[in-house]
Amino acid sequence: MHQSAEPRTGVVAAALDLFRAQGFDQTSVEQIAKAAGVSRSTFFRQFGGKEDVVFTDHEVLLEEVRAFLAEGHRDPWEAVCQASQHVFAHFAHDPEIARLRYQVVRQVPALREREIVTVFRYERLFDEYLRSALPGIDPLDAVGFAALVTAVHNHVLRQLLRGTKRVAPAVLQSALDDVRRRYGVLPDAADETPSDMVVAVFSRSMPIAEVTRRLQSDLS
Repeated sequence: MHQSAEPRTGVVAAALDLFRAQGFDQTSVEQIAKAAGVSRSTFFRQFGGKEDVVFTDHEVLLEEVRAFLAEGHRDPWEAVCQASQHVFAHFAHDPEIARLRYQVVRQVPALREREIVTVFRYERLFDEYLRSALPGIDPLDAVGFAALVTAVHNHVLRQLLRGTKRVAPAVLQSALDDVRRRYGVLPDAADETPSDMVVAVFSRSMPIAEVTRRLQSDLS
């Protein structure tokens, strides 16, 4: 997946600084535009309003994730995890801005509510992708995996946002590997060994749709 662009970073940084210093409700669009060195009309061309400044990164990331998943992937379970890692990498790239945004969101009930909705949008995107990529998947497997990946991602991201130290992407990678292991969809070395004879051994926890996918892949 390509790296996220950092759209309108100067305006976002200026807005977050003002929100922290004087409060979200007390900050006007005019103040943000002046601090960022842009006109009021430019601000509204770039953003729909003050809330959109706070969540602009998520809007970009959701489109990037959607495009990435639409490319088609040999292992849909891994693709969902890679999408999660892409989102994490974006915020880990500039942790100070990410932490500032987190502080602002925590202080404003309306922003907290939108944050919850935004998290659900990622979860729903993962769920819909799995159902599309794995025909016949049990809906509980799709929604459960999507929810667990999202929850694990948020848990690791909060470690970054609430602390002052760097959280390496490998921390999330390890946690997501454990998610796949729990679902029985983390391939091992034996899965990659070619052979004229296929001996299929699957974990009891592996979703039926994944068993079917692997059999079709080995026999094709």
